[in-house]
Amino acid sequence: MENWQADPQEVEAIVKGQHADPFAVLGLQQPDDIWVVRAFIPHADNVAAFTRDGRPLGDLIQRHAEGFFEGKVAIDQRQPIRYRARNAGGEWDVYDPYSFGPVLGPMDDYYINEGTHLRLFDKLGAHAIEFEGVAGVHFAVWAPNARRVSVVGPFNDWDGRAHPMRNRFETGIWEVFIPVVGPGTIYKYEIVGQDGKLLPLKADPFARQSELRPKTASVVADLARFDWTDAKYLEARGKKDWRRTPISIYEVHLGSWRKRADGSFMSYDQFAEQLIPYVKDMGFTHIELLPISEHPFDPSWGYQPTGLYSPTARFGDPAGFKRFIDVAHKAGIGIILDWVPAHFPTDEHGLARFDGTALYEHADPRQGYHPDWNTAIFNFGRKEVSAFLTNNALYWFEEFHVDGLRVDAVASMLYLDYSRQPGQWVPNQFGGNHNLEAVAFLQRVNAEVYRLHPGALMIAEESTAWSGVSAPAYAGGLGFGFKWNMGFMNDTLRYMARNPIHRRYHHNDMTFAALYAFTENFVLPLSHDEVVHGKGSLISKMGGDDWQQFAALRAYYAFMWAWPGKKLLFMGQEFAQREEWSEAKGLDWWLLDAGMHEGVRRLIVDLNGAYRELAALHGRDNEPEGFEWLIGNDHANSVFAWVRRSNGANPIVVVANMTPVPRDNYRVPMPREGQWSERINTDAAWYAGSNTGNQGKVVAHKNEGPGHPAYADLYLPPLATLILKYDPD
Repeated sequence: MENWQADPQEVEAIVKGQHADPFAVLGLQQPDDIWVVRAFIPHADNVAAFTRDGRPLGDLIQRHAEGFFEGKVAIDQRQPIRYRARNAGGEWDVYDPYSFGPVLGPMDDYYINEGTHLRLFDKLGAHAIEFEGVAGVHFAVWAPNARRVSVVGPFNDWDGRAHPMRNRFETGIWEVFIPVVGPGTIYKYEIVGQDGKLLPLKADPFARQSELRPKTASVVADLARFDWTDAKYLEARGKKDWRRTPISIYEVHLGSWRKRADGSFMSYDQFAEQLIPYVKDMGFTHIELLPISEHPFDPSWGYQPTGLYSPTARFGDPAGFKRFIDVAHKAGIGIILDWVPAHFPTDEHGLARFDGTALYEHADPRQGYHPDWNTAIFNFGRKEVSAFLTNNALYWFEEFHVDGLRVDAVASMLYLDYSRQPGQWVPNQFGGNHNLEAVAFLQRVNAEVYRLHPGALMIAEESTAWSGVSAPAYAGGLGFGFKWNMGFMNDTLRYMARNPIHRRYHHNDMTFAALYAFTENFVLPLSHDEVVHGKGSLISKMGGDDWQQFAALRAYYAFMWAWPGKKLLFMGQEFAQREEWSEAKGLDWWLLDAGMHEGVRRLIVDLNGAYRELAALHGRDNEPEGFEWLIGNDHANSVFAWVRRSNGANPIVVVANMTPVPRDNYRVPMPREGQWSERINTDAAWYAGSNTGNQGKVVAHKNEGPGHPAYADLYLPPLATLILKYDPD
């Protein structure tokens, strides 16, 4: 063996896939000032080397029967090398990945080590690029405790020995540029742990595209420039104060909103053609999608994601999802995504024990295992994990132009003892039960989103009395823009489920929310969680017979739309879907042929229209100046009345009668004397009601005594809500 040749032990290590630093052996090397190329090409019997432009560099010597070749070459500088390999079956060309330099640079290392890199999604994962004059894909993955990481796929027969990666020891990131492969390439990472054992093949944490379940590989996404047409929409969005702007959200599970005739999923483009116009016609301002990050199990609804950067392949490719959002913005509809940074499933191809160690999760099950969902909990205190999740939030805004994220299960992140018994959790440094690392993460991600994407929405699903969820991070809050009001939802639905004759004893279930209505910026949610797992649909929750159920639901919807706070309604409830929701089938659209169901749909259209049109109903949604009780304590009649106000707008009066007993000459204090019009009467025949009311007009008379300046004697239809607009002209 000559001096320039590789050590036999190193050759053996390469062939067995056990070499710790393949870039020190393979590709172009320069021992004793002699240029040498070395290649490992399984199945090859002989190999010849060429320069990139095709100049022959000679045949190589076979050092190992498994396919290790090397030879001296006459070149004067480092450059990409191409091989022609042959065996009895034919010949094929191979570009040498090990003749290329690193793609990542020292500044990447610096910011990655700091945990402050905010474009990780451009650096990690798989990116089709041209590098040193050759087209290919750059792969990069964080696995600091691995002994070896390789890219595997059909292009190398899933052989982990073929493309081991370069270890950037400073950051724990492995990278390799593989020439010739391109978009559409299927791949995973083969990882050898510190103990020398092969782990199950792992999908790419930063993959921008994935295979359709039940397959689990990552796919090199086509990152061709997308021609967005929503610049004006985004510019206008950036100038909005959403606290004083109408937000009415239609919550959608794409897989079950509507199905194709054969029962298969519709595509992102079909949703653009059908869902967007429907939502526009219904008058909603936003669509909130249950998680569309790639997930293996349909009944998880996306809340157990394995591909946080990958829009699910169930409905098409990432470009299709971009087209869907672009069409939504053209229609003036915002898109909010449910986002799940609280936990992740333990599927073996996912993040769990990614490099053989607890990398993304806590090693201690008292901190890293979620007993409710049998999932792993992110280690928010690890800077790389915090950066992974922060970048993911920014990625959806940056790459897909989404308008907001609704963050799932925030309470489970905030409390170390969430769903745990004494002794099953680890206190924080001060002995308390607050997860200080999760708090810091949430403050950071909210601050970065609002800093980089003006007009964005960050919404918390948080079910406890944690203070300052929607207060700015700089003021000690969590930094969200809005918080779901779970208390309003639970209290009011419990009230509406009662027999109307018993409601007088539970009056405070409808009024209690006023005591805390302005402690946070609230969204009032009637979400998917209320219509599954045996809870029944909203119409089935209402007390009374069939007619009373429909009347009560209409009255309840108007009560909610006129109550302070932004609105959210889950799909199907806008036309009183009778069966509880199932992700396995589409909604019962045929119900719209029935007048009672169509009446509910018409009411939602009109409620959304009134909410958007009348500034008093939205301008002070999150401020106490926008709300005042007129009648809050009429337990005996189960009647509620209040006034909504906004700067420079005429006031709105709301009166709700929550029993099936009509009330004639019912006196209501009024904020102004003069003429008022019935903007909404949920008992109208248009909504399939009994068509009683005040003939569209109400006159408020001057009050000579103490109290409010005026009063009106109203006819209150049974189980109905009136929304009265001051109309002096």
